[in-house]
Amino acid sequence: MFRFSPRFFSWTLVLFAVEAMIAAFAHDDFVRPVLGDFFVVMLIYCAIKSFFKIPYGWLGLGVLLFAYAVETSQYYHLIYNLELQNSTTAKLILGTGFSWGDIKAYTWGIFVMMVLEWSQTGKKVPAKTAMY
Repeated sequence: MFRFSPRFFSWTLVLFAVEAMIAAFAHDDFVRPVLGDFFVVMLIYCAIKSFFKIPYGWLGLGVLLFAYAVETSQYYHLIYNLELQNSTTAKLILGTGFSWGDIKAYTWGIFVMMVLEWSQTGKKVPAKTAMY
């Protein structure tokens, strides 16, 4: 189950750099909120895939459900309920506001990741791990 993948680790570093640049320089209504969320699920996926051999259908589903859970926590104002609203780190990780646009961006990010994985492996997602 544990194994190191230089390819996914390289993509993790690239996506982390992209996310850092978006956070530092993008202060608009599209790149930061939409592309940032689109790429963050890819970043999480690649980071996990860098160190663990997990079937891509299961991993994609897990990352997507995790992203949905974080977004749901924003809907219920978890950061305020935990009194972490003054923590920059907590705001960065948990976020502060629910958005259906974020849900769409996460979904599209994982969809693209699954298509890329499928095209690289040439394997179909097993029926037990399919996300439909």
